[in-house]
Amino acid sequence: MRFRTDLAIENRQMYEETHGKSDIEGVTITKRSYGEDILATEITIESEIGARHLEKPAGRYITIELDRLLEGRNEIKRRASQALASELEKMIPFSYELKVLVAGLGNIQVTPDALGPRTLQKVDITRHLFIAYEADGDEEMACVSGIAPGVTGTTGLETAEIIKKTAEIAKPDVIVAVDSLAARDIKRVSTTIQINDTVIYPGGGMGNTRTELSRETVGAKVVSIGVPTVIDSKTLILEAMGDEQAEEYFRNRQSLKKVVQLVDIRHAPSAQDVQMYEYLRHYGLDGLVVATKADKVSRNEMQKCMKTIRQTLKLRPEDLVIPVSALKRQGHDNLLGEIEKLLEG
Repeated sequence: MRFRTDLAIENRQMYEETHGKSDIEGVTITKRSYGEDILATEITIESEIGARHLEKPAGRYITIELDRLLEGRNEIKRRASQALASELEKMIPFSYELKVLVAGLGNIQVTPDALGPRTLQKVDITRHLFIAYEADGDEEMACVSGIAPGVTGTTGLETAEIIKKTAEIAKPDVIVAVDSLAARDIKRVSTTIQINDTVIYPGGGMGNTRTELSRETVGAKVVSIGVPTVIDSKTLILEAMGDEQAEEYFRNRQSLKKVVQLVDIRHAPSAQDVQMYEYLRHYGLDGLVVATKADKVSRNEMQKCMKTIRQTLKLRPEDLVIPVSALKRQGHDNLLGEIEKLLEG
């Protein structure tokens, strides 16, 4: 897919744009409405062929579109909650002995990534009550526990490791993981909810993918709830300008000397990073990469990380990778020096 998105419904849209057809082998689509302004679309990927077409693991993806949610009216919020509850029940049927672990994924200190832990603050936790009254179950209330595992950069632990150990204690029937997502269309930010029963990659919405959460990695069924809170900058540019306008800009803008591409030094460049660099190379605007968050790796790790970046982006010997840290102001002088050379040339 050319645009980065975590939403199956947008992957389907891009498939239709590319292939000119709405019927996708191995994929079924069902729609349900909740009034005139709330639409739920269930996309079921039934085979490996369908998974390849949509570039998503096989499973169910339910997208709830809430175009009027940002109006902030209580009546709209109430109906949106009812729609979410109805769709979630299709993934998690209630039973007398149901045990649920809610995992609020993300970094509460970073607003776009704080959806998970902030959601957890509003969840009614009940497991301690079941333990206190030695209850096996309840007719109206599930046994709910919760955890906000933070992010690897602050805990030093993989989210999947923390949730697996928590699940060994709580023994849930299902783990509900709440996380921030990335969207292609800015109109979907904060107005779309995706529920799926496949796998979830913590940090995926922030472009910082970690070990997957799945039955295989955490020992229980995983259902994810996500809301788009970010749009990738490259996606935003290409979507806003369009192919023809972007091509015209990159090809004929005489004052454009170079495009500086940013990557996270801690991880190998993503497929979108590689795609963008190849795009820049096509127009002769490549050759300068800034590796951010340099303060997060040791000196020994830095050389290994730089090598990975060079290999993944297929950089030439003369291409530059400059490690930069905004926190420690590391690499700023080197970067400004290279920019000055470009301007002088």
